[in-house]
Amino acid sequence: MANKAYASEWLQKAYHDLTAARVLFEAGHYTDTIAYILHQALEKTLKSVYAYNNAPQRKTHNLLELYELMPQEIALDDEAIYLLSLATTYQTKQRYPAVPRALPPRKEIEEILSFSEGFFKRVGDLLRIDLMDDEKGHDVR
Repeated sequence: MANKAYASEWLQKAYHDLTAARVLFEAGHYTDTIAYILHQALEKTLKSVYAYNNAPQRKTHNLLELYELMPQEIALDDEAIYLLSLATTYQTKQRYPAVPRALPPRKEIEEILSFSEGFFKRVGDLLRIDLMDDEKGHDVR
């Protein structure tokens, strides 16, 4: 039996991350910070599917590993899988200091942000979860 309540909690957190990433991107904020937040949004979106299906949560931050067990309805093309792969590197590569390291290019972040927003909507539609942001009372999609 589907667990919409648990999946909704994951999607709500993913939405908070996505909206924060969008605000920071539009404000011209540091791309390494936005990259990390986008990774978190994608991870939570993927984990919402596990929650919905009452499947055990995988203890990984690797987005490709999380994607491996997704239902066929969430099949991604090669470009989207590449973006998941790239976003996976944001978990550690952009989170901790290393010298020298350039910030992710804004164009790359814009592409991941757009993909993340579309993927979030697609998963919400697939799970038939129409979230409302309790704190502000507006539709999250």
